[in-house]
Parts: sequence; structure tokens; C-alpha cells
Amino acid sequence: MADGTYRFQQPVAGQFYFQQQTQQHNHTNAHQRQLVRNGTGSPTGRLKFNTDTPSPSRSPPLNQSPGHNPYNMYSQGQHVMMNGGQTHQRFGMPMQKFQHPSHHPHHSQQHPHHQHPHSQATHTAIGHQPNFSSGALSSTAPHFTPTHIPNGTTTNVDEEVEEPMNEHWQQQLQLAAESRQANSPHYYARAVAQQTKGIQLTTSPAETNENGSEERSRAKTTKDPSKRQDWMALDFGGQGLRAISNPLFDYVFLEKLYLNHNKLKALPPNIGKLKGLTHLDVSGNELTELPEEIGMLINLKKLLLFDNNIHSLPYEMGYLYQLDTLGIEGNPLNEVFKSRIMQEGTKALITYLKEEMPVHLPPSERDWVVLDDSDRNPTKGQREKFTALSYNTLCDRSATHQQHGYAPSRALAWEYRRDLILNEIKGYNADIVCLQEIDQGSYHGFFREQLAYNDYKGVYWPKGRAQGMPEEEAKVVDGCATFFKGSKYILLEKNMIHFGQTAVRRPDAKGQDDIYNRLWQKDNIAVVTYLENRLSGERLIVVNVHLYWDPAYKDVKLIQAAILMEEVTQLAEKYSKIPACTDKTAFRFSEPEHSTDGGGTATPVEPAPSVEYSSGSQIPLIICGDFNSYPGSAVHELMSRGRLIEDHPDLEKRLYGNLSRVGMSYPFNLKSAYGAIGELDFTNYTPDFADVIDYIWYTSNALQVTGLLGAVDKEYLQRVPGFPNYHFPSDHLALMAEFSFKSKKGKVVEVDFGPQRDRDRDRDRDRAT
Repeated sequence: MADGTYRFQQPVAGQFYFQQQTQQHNHTNAHQRQLVRNGTGSPTGRLKFNTDTPSPSRSPPLNQSPGHNPYNMYSQGQHVMMNGGQTHQRFGMPMQKFQHPSHHPHHSQQHPHHQHPHSQATHTAIGHQPNFSSGALSSTAPHFTPTHIPNGTTTNVDEEVEEPMNEHWQQQLQLAAESRQANSPHYYARAVAQQTKGIQLTTSPAETNENGSEERSRAKTTKDPSKRQDWMALDFGGQGLRAISNPLFDYVFLEKLYLNHNKLKALPPNIGKLKGLTHLDVSGNELTELPEEIGMLINLKKLLLFDNNIHSLPYEMGYLYQLDTLGIEGNPLNEVFKSRIMQEGTKALITYLKEEMPVHLPPSERDWVVLDDSDRNPTKGQREKFTALSYNTLCDRSATHQQHGYAPSRALAWEYRRDLILNEIKGYNADIVCLQEIDQGSYHGFFREQLAYNDYKGVYWPKGRAQGMPEEEAKVVDGCATFFKGSKYILLEKNMIHFGQTAVRRPDAKGQDDIYNRLWQKDNIAVVTYLENRLSGERLIVVNVHLYWDPAYKDVKLIQAAILMEEVTQLAEKYSKIPACTDKTAFRFSEPEHSTDGGGTATPVEPAPSVEYSSGSQIPLIICGDFNSYPGSAVHELMSRGRLIEDHPDLEKRLYGNLSRVGMSYPFNLKSAYGAIGELDFTNYTPDFADVIDYIWYTSNALQVTGLLGAVDKEYLQRVPGFPNYHFPSDHLALMAEFSFKSKKGKVVEVDFGPQRDRDRDRDRDRAT
């Protein structure tokens, strides 16, 4: 019945007086009755006798419904919940301390139009007094005095009143109450089934992809190899489970997982595999702690831990920057964490955990993968080999908390990250270093100066937007910087390719709206340097490039890559006509003198003559950079196959002149350096994206890969949801490859080293005779 617990708890005989039945229904104290016990003082000293007593034989007044009579069986008058006072069995629904609900279901059903306002300004101890006593009235001595209310509080209004709950803790208590009601088996699955009963559900792949992209803080190129999935949630609630089977964690597509009201004592570390979860409920278990891998669930928005035995939280939960609700009521949580979530809410606690997170042990060093360990003459091998490093450093303007909310502020600070990047470059000690996302201020004010101590010389260009900007504003514009060992290489030529400006200068650009509306507005660039090895005479073209990032502009990236290869082809033909470098005498003075065992100076190594090439395609070429395109994409296809077909699907029927009408091809036979080991698992690592988008391309007719920098420690990655962090200063990985020159195809030109060379030749001839 509707009256529930109060069905048989009716007032009994005793010394009480009735209120007037003619009272107004909108009176705020319409249900209040004063019960006077023997020996109990009245609050007013004396009570007026009410002659308007109800009678079984008398009808109620015309203006009053029997259902509104405060003395009928359904009108109990308990419109204020008890705050304590557990000895009063009549009130069988004790509430949490400080909880003052503004709505009481059993009361509102009987008196829907009665109002009971609760003002914080008038909440004193007297406001907790119930309207009725429980059970029969006793004629013996009272069990409370006029200075004490039956609920256990005093009437001393001067006593200090505790502060009311804020919205954060009110939400905790409300969610905890809802969770405790969901203790039946498969509660949530049954609720959803009931709600969707008779509704035909449809799945739209297009809508799913759109929603998935909207949840990302920064849209990036992604690939979705998973097949269509019609269910995304599992409900194991109320099953009495004591353990979880490992195959569950292979369901990486899950978005909601309910493990509430079981007997779990621990969550397996494999929970970190379910990175797609947005809702996890483990309330009502016997958990004492959470695994560190809980921080891998970076997409969580609701994590409910009600009614467990958790004393502390792992600092790795600081990674959960998207978490909106953390339910911890019913746990003996330490005061530091509990007070913060009570006073400031979930976001404040997560931020605290993130910023106070201790620095973990660094990962093991990345392995060096040897691909060619054939024995060679040490001196000769040194001349024929070189190493190249490619690294997107994540410029300061892109390292924001909006895009990298999982990273602590200290790890995201540019001053901290630039020192890590510098030490990393020095540690690898590559012959050639290609950096992307380096702003002008950092290049001129930090990297160029610091790397000069390690024998590096640099070539730098900012992106096109820096042109025409004030000097101070232009300092924060990023670009591409190429460094090379000055003692090993001579800079023969340098050029910059601005894709947008190059496109609009093409003869076939007239009337092609997409060139102006889409391509020209993107100011991405490439830096091209032409180097010669001082010792071997080998020449090398080094391209440092950064393509546009947005996957919605895949046509722009494809045209940028096509323009890049067209321009590099033309530059290579130009470079092939540069005459041999005949003046290398400066090399002898650029090397410091080294003492020998005999106390003398080491004899300088005589440089080999320069090598000339009959065509641009014969010159060794490497292309390093961030292509923002994963393997199998149109850009990757263009780079690996050497041609762009006309009307490519990624162009989406857009107009880019001959590039979209006819297509293009180039003469270089390019391969990915990491293709020799099947590419890394990723070169860009963030919570919502982990894939290969950075490459080192090389011409396989002139160069051979002999070594590669390996992958990151996989065990370390099981506890780290994304970069940057304290050990990895960028969201990209540094790529490094070692190359050796193949047999040269070209004519060797004798180098004129001046009169000294003639004297040395004559001396050798005399000794021979």
C-alpha cells in the first residue's frame, strides 16, 4: 500500500489537543501538532484547548477533503527527516548527517499542494524537531527534557552549527543512494531493456565516427580497423563475483562496464586495456585499493567506487583529466583526498593527483637495431656512414592543457621540455638533425647556441605566417630547423619550399578555387639543404618537412606532398649541376689538434675528391619529417610508390590544376627507413591517438639502412597513457637511422688542394725512385 511503513503506526490515545480543521491548506505548518506528555513542559507555557475535535459520526467541512486531514491514516506529518535520534523506531528511514532533502515522496503523495520551505538562514537545532512522537504516549517520566529534541540535538540555538553541504558532496550522497538501490542482478541492463522496450534501435556508422571525433580534444588522423560493434556495455552487477576473467579485457570496444555489488577484493591491472571506457562502476565490492593501471582509462567520465574499503587513491588517477564524477562515499578515504573532493569536487582532486604525482622511474633505453653488421675497414666505414635524426619537438604554443590535459604542468613547461630535447639530441649525437615545430625564439635564443658547442651548424625557416609580422609576434611562429656536424659536412645550398605560395605560382592555378581557399591558407613549409661530406666527397640532399595536421584536409596534405616532390625533383636537377668543391683547405683548421703518444700533432686526414652526379635522381636523398599521415594513407602511397594518380579519391573532386587532373610522378625510388623492421608501433603517442605519422625516407638506389633506433619500453607504456611527460618531452618520438652509401654512379673529379699537394706528390715520386 502507499502508506508503507506507516500503515499501522497511528496516533493512540493520550493527552493531546486537536488543531482546528478549518485551517488553511497553504499554511506552512498545516501538519504540526503539539503532543504534551505528563511532566513535559509546553513550549508556550500553556496550550489552548481545541473544541473542534473530530468525530466519527461527523462529516468533514465542505472546504476540506478527508484526504487532507492531518489525522487520517495516510497523513503522518513527518515532513522533516530525522537527523539522528535512532531510538524513535517510527522513523525507519535515517538519513546521512547534514542531508536535508527538499522532497519527501511519501509526503508529497498525500499533500501535493502543501509547501515546506527550508531556508538555510532558519536551520537551527529546533528545526529538526519531529511533529509526532512514536508509539504510545507514556505517562512516566519523559525521556527527553525541554532542552533536548527527540532526535538527539539540543535546543541551544547559540551552539555552533556545522556548515551545510555544498553541491559537490550533495551529488556524492545522491549518487551513492542511487548506487545502493542498484544492487539487484543486472540492474542497469534491465533498466535499459525496460526503457527501450518496443523501440527499434539503429546504428549509423557515420554518426558513430562523428561522435567519436567530437570527443577528441584535438582532431588527428586516425584509423578505425575495428568492425561494426552493436553493443558497447556489459552489466555484471549483483552477481557475487569474486574474480574477473582475463578475456573480458580483450573487449577493448567497451564504453560502459558495471561490476557493482559483487565481492571483488581487487581489480586486475589488465583493466588498463579498456581504454575506451567512459563509465566504470565497481561500487559495493570489497576493494581496498586500485591498480596504477586505472590511469590508463583516459576516456573515463564517471568512476563509481561507492561502499568499498579504499583508503587511498593512486596518483596515476591524475591522468583522468576527462573524469567528471568520482564516487567515493562509503570508503574510509584519507582526509587529504576526501576533503578536497568534498570542498572542490572531482576535477580539483584529479588535478591535485596529477600535479602531485611522483616522477616514476625512467624507461629502459631504446634499443639500437643493427641491420647490417658486415665487417668493414673502420676508417673507411666512418667515411661511408652517417646518421640522421628526425624529431617533432611539440612547440610551446601547441603544448596546452586543453590538448594535453593528462600532462602535469611541470612536465608541460617549455623550459623543462627544451632541456630534455637538447639532452636527447646531444645523447644521440647524430650527424644530421631535423627538427619540426621549433619557433624562432627557441632556435635563435637556445638551440642554435647550445648545439654549436657540439659542432652543429643550423639552417632554419619559420612558417609562412611569420612574413610581415612584428618581430616579437614572429618569434612564436614555429618552423623547421636542420642541423649538421660542421666538421663533417660543407653546406653547398639551402632552400625553403612554401607549399601554398608555390601552388598559387603554378601556371595551371588560374581558376582553381581550392588552391586559394584550402591550400594557400596553410603555411606549412619544407627546408632543403645540400651537403657534402668533407672526407668522402659524397653529397647528400636533406629535406626537413612538416605537413598539415588536420585529417579533414587530407586533400591538402596530399597536394602538399605532391608539391614537395615536384620541387625536390627540380632542386635535385639544379644541385647536380653544382661543380665540385675544390677548396677544402678550411677543413684542416676546423679540427682541433690532437696530441699523439709521441707528443706531436696528428696528421690531418686528406679529404677525398668531390663526387659529381649525372642527374638529380643519382644524388643520395633523405626526407625527414612529420607527415601527419599513417601507413596506407594517400600521402604514404605517394611517397612509397612515386606517383599520384589523377582524380585520387582523397582529393574529393577538388580542383588543384594538373595535380588533380593529370596526377604527377617523380624519379626517386623512396623507401621508409623503418620499413625494414615493419615500422614502429607508433611515432605519435597520445591517449586518443597512437600511430605512425613520422618518417625518414631515403633513396634506395644510393643509400642502405644499417641501423635504427628501436621502440619504447612496452612495460613502461602500460602505465603511461600519453606523451609528453617527465621522460618524453614531446608527443612525438625521435626517429634515428644509420645509412651507408652504395656504390657511386658518377664521375670522380680530382680536387685541387693547391701547391702543397704538388709538393707532396713530388716527394712521393722521389721516394719511389
